[in-house]
Amino acid sequence: MSERHPIVAITGSSGAGTSSVTRTFENIFRRENVSAAVIEGDSFHRYDRKEMRARQAEAEKSGDKHFSHFGPDNNLFPELENLFRSYSETGTGKRRKYLHDAGEAAPYKQDPGTFTPWEDLPEGTDMLFYEGLHGAVVTEQVDIARYPDLLIGVVPVINLEWIQKLYRDKHVRGYSAEAVTDTILRRMPDYVHYICPQFQHTHVNFQRVPVVDTSNPFIARDIPSADESICVIRFANPKGIDFPYLLNMINNSWMSRANTLVVPGGKMELAMQLIFTPYIWRMMERRKRALGAL
Repeated sequence: MSERHPIVAITGSSGAGTSSVTRTFENIFRRENVSAAVIEGDSFHRYDRKEMRARQAEAEKSGDKHFSHFGPDNNLFPELENLFRSYSETGTGKRRKYLHDAGEAAPYKQDPGTFTPWEDLPEGTDMLFYEGLHGAVVTEQVDIARYPDLLIGVVPVINLEWIQKLYRDKHVRGYSAEAVTDTILRRMPDYVHYICPQFQHTHVNFQRVPVVDTSNPFIARDIPSADESICVIRFANPKGIDFPYLLNMINNSWMSRANTLVVPGGKMELAMQLIFTPYIWRMMERRKRALGAL
């Protein structure tokens, strides 16, 4: 953690909805005039799309049915930890982009599914903002979770997570339901060992829970809407959280435990704005004091 160079990390698996949390933070940063160096978790995959497919085919031929993007072998965990350490100490580091589609790739004159070259972070940023799979990973080799000043987990109940992934990959990326199901099954061991354990390190978790039947996610025709969901918000340390204020500002919300707030699904973004804007204020105030003391 660093007062001069704070880090915010959003962590969650593919299809969990981390990108919607990122949009909320973009709005907060714009409104509060905060300059953030943005890091996409996919940029720390080890292989580009073409090589990943080739290595997956080789793994399957050798009997490995669980080759996935979720585990350490296919990600640059030490490099991500080094970035977090470097930024927390000096406000500097290196990043690259993963170009998901033709629209993202066109400005770089590269193929989709490739990485841009490594480059220095912009100078003079106020904080680092990470969104991806592994913002709170702890293994025998790395401890990424110790660096962020604010760690946020996005964890829909598992059937909803699968529905969101199936819908996105079929309708946006053009995959078949069979291919997406195969990916879910292949990732399951790494999901259990490298995704789930991260949420014991997060400071705040958001878990969207549908209130409609999702018992068979593989035949769902659409994603349950926000109005068909509730959002469970768990604070690892509730000290300093003004729960009466949040309950008053968010209609039909309630406390399910002493550290857990439940809000209507349609109010999740409002809850994020109300909860995280003060966090950003405090980070920026601490940063100003720390820089002023130099």
